[in-house]
Amino acid sequence: MDQKRLLAAIALSIGILLIFDFLGRPAREAQRAQQAAQQQAAQVQQAAPTPGPTGPLGAPTDAAPAAGAPRSPAARIPVEGPRVQGTLNLRGARLDDLVLKDYHETVDRNSPLVRLLAPRDGAAPYYNQWGWTAADGHTPVPGNDTDWTAEGSRLAPGTPVTLRWDNGQGQVFEIVLSLDENYMVTAEQRVRNNGTAPVQLLPWARIRREYTPPTQGFYILHEGFVGVLDGKLREETYSSAKSEAAKRNGVALEQEGPGGWAGITDKYWLTALAPVDQSARFRATFRALPEGGQDRWQADFAPPAALTIAPGETGGGQALRLFAGAKEVNLLDAYATRLGIPDFDKAVDFGWFYFLTKPFFHVLHFLGSTLGNFGVAILVFTLVLKALFFPLANKSYKSMAKMKVLGPKMTEIRERYKEDPAKAQAEMMALYRTEKVNPASGCLPILIQIPVFFALYKVLFVTIEMRHAPFFGWIRDLSAPDPTNLFNLFGLIPYDPAQLSHYLHMPAWALIMGATMYLQQRLNPQPPDPIQAKLFQWMPLIFTFMLAGMPAGLVIYWSWNNLLSIAQQWTIQRGVKPGRPGTAAVPAAAVPAGAAKPKKG
Repeated sequence: MDQKRLLAAIALSIGILLIFDFLGRPAREAQRAQQAAQQQAAQVQQAAPTPGPTGPLGAPTDAAPAAGAPRSPAARIPVEGPRVQGTLNLRGARLDDLVLKDYHETVDRNSPLVRLLAPRDGAAPYYNQWGWTAADGHTPVPGNDTDWTAEGSRLAPGTPVTLRWDNGQGQVFEIVLSLDENYMVTAEQRVRNNGTAPVQLLPWARIRREYTPPTQGFYILHEGFVGVLDGKLREETYSSAKSEAAKRNGVALEQEGPGGWAGITDKYWLTALAPVDQSARFRATFRALPEGGQDRWQADFAPPAALTIAPGETGGGQALRLFAGAKEVNLLDAYATRLGIPDFDKAVDFGWFYFLTKPFFHVLHFLGSTLGNFGVAILVFTLVLKALFFPLANKSYKSMAKMKVLGPKMTEIRERYKEDPAKAQAEMMALYRTEKVNPASGCLPILIQIPVFFALYKVLFVTIEMRHAPFFGWIRDLSAPDPTNLFNLFGLIPYDPAQLSHYLHMPAWALIMGATMYLQQRLNPQPPDPIQAKLFQWMPLIFTFMLAGMPAGLVIYWSWNNLLSIAQQWTIQRGVKPGRPGTAAVPAAAVPAGAAKPKKG
């Protein structure tokens, strides 16, 4: 493999990932500004109840509240768990107030707790709701303005709550809610038919988001609808769901089958519904609905057909679990094992390199928990990777060292046969055979680093365990870019040039990475082609700017990996002895002129 192919390997390994990120920053910033403007506009007008989607049986729907005199505020009961706190809205049977007690908005421990669910009359409505649709067309069912009564003073682990509503025509609707020690709510819906005739009802549960949240805008991160339905991972971004729903009366995706789970995901947070009985058949639906000038997003579960409840019987219900919390990998795995929720860990976007990314996460999580610092865990993890690939890398670096010594002879061959490229190639291949050098082996470290780099990037970027994880000094969050900046003299000037342009963000760790990349480049054989050589000289600077906005943990890994590679290459090059076949030729300066010239035939 010549230098041109080596350059292509480098571009494939990192260039695509970084260039997409680099060029996509202006578009992401414009998208965030537009979403922020939409959210600000929502703050000045209350989100009014509007008609909702209709399925084959008309479920679930939003009904406007009855006109009349203003009603008293809705009654609420507290939701208190070790890791969550909030309230349950008895009007409409909605869980619409929930904050996560273990997570703050910023690295400042005095910053507000992360709010996951919010009421419908606020700026960012996001809630879960349980209800029924009258499939027979005449049975009164609870709606958005229905006031339920509660049996129980609070929803807490070991303290369930039963919501109850009597429609006045013989049917009593009940929802039994229980909360575990983490983020899981279990809801059992049922109806007691005390009337004289059978009724047909369709129970449903839904997650509804009545605004479009700001998204990260990274192509390697999925945000929007997510679920595992019929054994397959289903993902729909907000834009793709909107496009698809416009063709199908508001339905972006509809899947009928046994069990599964479905919901809405953010980078670190998830709301998802999953049947308790994973063998029962359900219809899961993703909906995108333009209502009142805003896009509304909904994921719902319902039986595939209406249920009939005979007089004197209790039924017409379903049991569903609601997860509303942080996407902690070990917790999702525990729920998958203990509750039988299939592939629940896929709520974390581990991506194509799942087989590497998840093991990497477990190793880093173990090291971070043991050492007490995820930054140190990254350094130790890099050492482990270096040890695993040491024999292969060692062979590669030895070949690169020999190639560097052979550089003058290769240049001489190219110059002598510049009018006959085929002859030049043949002479160089003969030189490789004589000196026992494999030109392709220099690409192996780069090729190995492709999946490693990408998998580690995913771990740092998508797992909440890395969020707000400090290193040393000024690095307080390994998942965020290094906050320092060369262009304000690392804080001496009280101004952030990055506010003017993101291209003016040049942190300390990116400079360290660029310096180590330059030193490593000096140890590698230089391309004989002048154009390629010039391009190689610019690469450290190009990659310094590209990595400037990357998570600090990734830049620290890259810098540390470069330093280890430099030490390994330098040691190997010291051991390369010129002048003997199989080791390398003596540099041209030490050989009499013409000694390396091929004999004329």
